[in-house]
Amino acid sequence: MNELIRINAGDSVAVALRALKTGEKISVSGTDFKLEILEDIPMGHKVALKNISAGEPIIKYGFPIGSATSEILKGYHVHTNNVKTLLSGAHEYEYHPTNPKLEKISPEKFNGYVRSDGRVGIRNELWIIPTVGCVNDIALAIEKEAEKFVGGSIENVRAFTHPYGCSQMADDQENTRKILANLATHPNAGGVLMLGLGCENSGIATIKPYMGNFDAERVRFLISQDVSNEIEAAMKIIGELVEKMNKDVRVPCETSKLTVGLKCGGSDGLSGITANPTIGYFSDMLVAQGGSTILTEVPEMFGAETILMNRGKDGEIYQKTVKLINDFKNYYASCGQPVYENPSPGNKAGGITTLEDKALGCTQKSGSAPVSDVLPYAGKVVTQGLNLLSAPGNDLVASTALAAAGAQIVLFSTGRGTPFGCPVPTVKISSNSDLALRKSNWIDFNAGTLVEAGTLPEKARELFDFVLSVANGKKTRNEINNFQGMAIFKTGATL
Repeated sequence: MNELIRINAGDSVAVALRALKTGEKISVSGTDFKLEILEDIPMGHKVALKNISAGEPIIKYGFPIGSATSEILKGYHVHTNNVKTLLSGAHEYEYHPTNPKLEKISPEKFNGYVRSDGRVGIRNELWIIPTVGCVNDIALAIEKEAEKFVGGSIENVRAFTHPYGCSQMADDQENTRKILANLATHPNAGGVLMLGLGCENSGIATIKPYMGNFDAERVRFLISQDVSNEIEAAMKIIGELVEKMNKDVRVPCETSKLTVGLKCGGSDGLSGITANPTIGYFSDMLVAQGGSTILTEVPEMFGAETILMNRGKDGEIYQKTVKLINDFKNYYASCGQPVYENPSPGNKAGGITTLEDKALGCTQKSGSAPVSDVLPYAGKVVTQGLNLLSAPGNDLVASTALAAAGAQIVLFSTGRGTPFGCPVPTVKISSNSDLALRKSNWIDFNAGTLVEAGTLPEKARELFDFVLSVANGKKTRNEINNFQGMAIFKTGATL
């Protein structure tokens, strides 16, 4: 097993794959020398491979992740106490296309539910979607009453509560309407009851036009103020939806029909070495088969954004990516907040030092495919391939945005662990084996074994097979635990 890894031949630091003690002499993966450890190094943290002068860039992944604030001697810990970010202010960008290409391969198969618009669901669930937070408790009561229908073709009943739909203005109100409309027409939902109150700003009549040409046999509506007993009325509608859903069957479908969201949270120093590269390789495999993936959490692209910009398939996509990045920077500035307020305390404890360090690890999830499209928040995938989606780093907000964009599954890498789930199956991928063993009730897939044995292509193939099993009906840990929620991005005032 490797104990210390240099990711790129030009790196001035290596990452500890286990806790290292002062005085140990450790072989460095990818080199022919042993490094004497002069200071205790926690797992996932960085150690200097050479003497680094004050002000000198720290190189990891082959790119600068910051600069030394003081001299760092070979064998010493490289972290927040002696490194600062190089990011500041706005940037001028230039397009230097890298022209990445993926060789197309024949799609594989999974069994899914083909919907009337040709999209494919990997679940056949009954969803109850409130238009406004005022009817959340009613939605939950309906969910409880409708659980008796679960079985056979009906795989779950879920009410997706939220606090919005009224007292909102401008973009916030538009975002709520678009997210709710997108979820109501999601292919994983075999039946949907959209539940309104009747006096809200984003009522049913307002949201319907955002839904496009939806299947009226699958999406039904109820305004609570219009009936004497809303739960009784809801159960009558649900009975009709259930009758329709019980006729649904899984049929063979090509992986070109899969759209998978890519997200990370609670990252550590191994995330960019194990879990995220595995997801990136998976992404390339799916895109090569005609499927689509979506990368989001824009603030965690800062410091690695030019990699994505230069992978744009053409100048238009490059310009869209520049706008994606700058719009988020302007959002922070408009709120009077620092653009580079990252990484989190948990990230730092796990070995991530600066935002550049985090971003270069985060973008590993995008693999090597060209960027085919850039989506606004609450946008939906329309172009096959790797898509970028505007959304913040917040786990539930970003994951909900991925589901609303059309992802049937979200792959979520983590080095610290998290139990949450979004409206679609949320596959938790651990960056280290300790987490996978310690929190087996949260974690679905262990990418941490990549530092112990095997190759990246082998691990990605293993992940691809696991995703196919989920697409075929295997429940993820968040589904087993019944942890599924949603959150909508809020940026403005509340009335």
